[in-house]
Amino acid sequence: MTQPLPRSLRERIGHALAFESIAVLICAPAMAWFMDKPLVHLGALTLMFSTVAMLWNMLFNYLFDRAQRRLGFERGLWARVSHALLFESGLILVLVPLAAWWLSIGLLEALLLDIVLILFFLPYTLAFNWIYDLLRVRWLARREAQVGDAVCRGA
Repeated sequence: MTQPLPRSLRERIGHALAFESIAVLICAPAMAWFMDKPLVHLGALTLMFSTVAMLWNMLFNYLFDRAQRRLGFERGLWARVSHALLFESGLILVLVPLAAWWLSIGLLEALLLDIVLILFFLPYTLAFNWIYDLLRVRWLARREAQVGDAVCRGA
């Protein structure tokens, strides 16, 4: 896919909600088990992480789409790897201090926790967005075909 079709605010919100909902369902129980802390405590942290990440997701993807339109690159493997790395780097700046505060741990421990999360989120981000883009192209093609059929029947 060379150029993405414009995405509405509604679609961007849906994309971010789907991404974060799946991530919370995976991460909250895994972190609670790994850290031997109550699911409610880690669930709350995961929801805070999710809120920050969702807002960053919408902003970052908007900026990434603009960069793609301006620079004209294709969304191949290297663009997707770059997308995932840049996205996660932005999150580190906010989430490490938040984790340190919420869990009453040092910044180094919070950074280590974040590294573990990044090891999950890098492939998750790459896979989720690639699958989303593939499904989106199919959905848009199907919608365009239905509109074309409706126009033909109306003629």
